[in-house]
Amino acid sequence: MELTKKGHACVRLTKEGRTLVIDPGGFSEEDAAVGADAVLVTHEHPDHFDPNRLRAAMEANPAAEIWTLRSVAEQLTGAFPGRVHTVGRGDLVDAAGFEVEVHGELHAVIHPDMPRVTNVGYVVDGAVFHPGDALTVPDRPVDTLLLPVHAPWSKVSEVIDYLRAVRPRLAYDVHDGLLSENAHGVYGRMLGPDGPGAGGAEHVRLEPGSAVVVGDAR
Repeated sequence: MELTKKGHACVRLTKEGRTLVIDPGGFSEEDAAVGADAVLVTHEHPDHFDPNRLRAAMEANPAAEIWTLRSVAEQLTGAFPGRVHTVGRGDLVDAAGFEVEVHGELHAVIHPDMPRVTNVGYVVDGAVFHPGDALTVPDRPVDTLLLPVHAPWSKVSEVIDYLRAVRPRLAYDVHDGLLSENAHGVYGRMLGPDGPGAGGAEHVRLEPGSAVVVGDAR
């Protein structure tokens, strides 16, 4: 399975001629989801969920389908009847030939005075975990963690502790669209061998457009 990093929180996974896209939001490329056979959306915030990007994907491929939580699905089902599926914690679905497990329930706390929206994470083919905007620890081992490295709701100590808790073999940065080049360097040092320790995970930053092999075929 090949993973391609797109802008901010978005990634594309491809295998055997099929493509699954996760979180093609407003900070990702306008065509981030075009060509997808399946799209997963973790929650309703606009850096993860952009109706125009989803519409482009659904119109480009009339067989494409979306899996997401209720708050997003309710905004899409009218435009794409029968092609939008609601999921929640504990669900296991087949999305265009990708096995998807659903983990988590709530977005991380941004501030105690702000209500928490729902958020789910996805384990794809038992190998790659995208937690969305939460530090959800899945109740199963994962080889590759898509690490939300920077957000208004986190600090670097929490990111390090999250890596230690999940204990993946590899961690690739996502949710990095607000970081400058200087900040990438700081986070790289903190999460790398010169930092306090990331639980044995190898931390890697991928530039948008870069692709790597993940899962059993690596």
